[in-house]
Amino acid sequence: MPAIEVGRVCVKMTGREAGKRCVIVDVIDKNFVLVTGPKSATSVKRRRVNVNHLNLTEEKIKIKRGAADEEVAQALGTPEKTEEKKAK
Repeated sequence: MPAIEVGRVCVKMTGREAGKRCVIVDVIDKNFVLVTGPKSATSVKRRRVNVNHLNLTEEKIKIKRGAADEEVAQALGTPEKTEEKKAK
């Protein structure tokens, strides 16, 4: 099983965002982590999630602890929708 660490890509297993990919941004304690999609890319809001509700993948991106949604999107390689709107 992959480690619960900052930058680990996961799939949410429960709730309204079930089946959507997200990234661990911070480890709160042994039971909870802070995840983000970011919302503009995968529609997963930044929120606290129980680790039992996540399916960890082998994929890991290089981000710092508490990274902003823009930094996560850049590391994932997905363009931010706000940047696309600004370009028009």
